[in-house]
Amino acid sequence: MADIATRVWNHRWKIDPIVRSLIDTDFYKLLMCQSVFRNRPDARVTFSLINRTKSVRLAELIDEGELREHLDHIRSLSLTRGESTWLRGNTFYGKRQMFRPDFMEWFEGLRLPDYHLEKRDGQYELTFEGPWPDVMLWEIPALTVLMELRGRAALDRMARFELQVLYARAMTKLWQKVERLREVPGLRIADFGTRRRHSFLWQDWCVQAMIEGLGKSFIGTSNCLIAMRREVEAIGTNAHELPMVYAALADSDQELAWAPYQVLADWQEEHEGNLRIILPDTYGTRGFLEHAPDWLAGWTGVRVDSGDPVAGAEMAIDWWKSRGEDPKKKLVIFSDGLDVDEILDLYARFAGRIKPSFGWGTLLTNDFRGLVPGDELAPFSLVCKAVRANGRPTVKLSDNPNKAMGPRAEVERYKRVFGVGEQVPLAVIV
Repeated sequence: MADIATRVWNHRWKIDPIVRSLIDTDFYKLLMCQSVFRNRPDARVTFSLINRTKSVRLAELIDEGELREHLDHIRSLSLTRGESTWLRGNTFYGKRQMFRPDFMEWFEGLRLPDYHLEKRDGQYELTFEGPWPDVMLWEIPALTVLMELRGRAALDRMARFELQVLYARAMTKLWQKVERLREVPGLRIADFGTRRRHSFLWQDWCVQAMIEGLGKSFIGTSNCLIAMRREVEAIGTNAHELPMVYAALADSDQELAWAPYQVLADWQEEHEGNLRIILPDTYGTRGFLEHAPDWLAGWTGVRVDSGDPVAGAEMAIDWWKSRGEDPKKKLVIFSDGLDVDEILDLYARFAGRIKPSFGWGTLLTNDFRGLVPGDELAPFSLVCKAVRANGRPTVKLSDNPNKAMGPRAEVERYKRVFGVGEQVPLAVIV
């Protein structure tokens, strides 16, 4: 196990890059990339960095030259032979050869395309444009680089023993959370913390702590590189990116209304079982479920990722009952801004009514709140989203209007098409 404080103190760029592998990314990105490679390879998409926490002025904290050095390093990466062998030969979700030979041949030859970076009003504008399969794999490494460089800016001002104490406190804080969770029989929880982690080394430590502390209750990690190295399950399904781009590519309101379901129609041609998880909130959960085709009710479960998680789960339960399905047999994955109190409350409320599962993200892998003066290491809300597809703007409505994005006129159009009325804004924690 790495001595993280010593590694931070002795940090040298060439021995400790932030992103060290193309599979230092979330598993769902690779699953979605294969789907896009198969179904929409010619779409040209632009991704852009969006800092929702405006008070964190990244361009004033992070040196542009250092940022470029890390981004350029990522562009030099390619799959190693061992990584390719793992992807080609491992069993994921009970399925061998999850990744098709044509996709793997393409992936083995991939180098991430160029980026555009500039400063504006104390923030970095970072964009990636190109064929959808090529540029979509920039999302996670771009986020992890910005998050870790912001952390390093604070850590670089700390003395050696300060770092030792900091990480000792952070480890104790996490272990106390693990001790609370280990008391819950039947809990199912995964690490979803790659995108806004404190660092790669810290995420790896967190996963090892979960393995030891939670045993069978820990079901895996979203991070492919850590899953491979620690021999645990790689966890993930799909994300808002797919319906956002499919919707932007729609040529009429009718096609727009069908776009979220077309995503899942394409998805089910490739995947079964626990990979058939619905993410219904991109354009409002209630409307999505009301208009969903009957075949979707037979899917394994849903992921609740915005809005009130209790309301989202109750909507799913009512929907399954209305379609003649037994909610007790359905998986509900909670994944929005979770920490231990929320996990325990949701489990107590829904255990026995559904199969609750939890994707624990930023507050697993980046909870340094209260550990340094000024809270300079507190997590913040940074995302990298598809913002245009074939020149058209993308839109996300969400169940939380504070997470909505897109030009105002298009947002209003999408609300009309998807029947989204008044929504209750909730604070975006991470």
